[in-house]
Amino acid sequence: MTGATDGDGGAAEDVNRPRVAALARDRRVWLILAVVAGLLVCCCSAVIGALVALSSGLLTA
Repeated sequence: MTGATDGDGGAAEDVNRPRVAALARDRRVWLILAVVAGLLVCCCSAVIGALVALSSGLLTA
């Protein structure tokens, strides 16, 4: 029996780990991108709201 196979001749769990790690890494990347996009949308909407309020005279500069 070698390190690459289990007792029944099948693949060991370590062989599948890089694929699982890549999937987890991809999910982290998408989560980070979603958070950054959410913050960007919130900041842009706040700036646009302030500009609209300034242009309509609701706020004084």
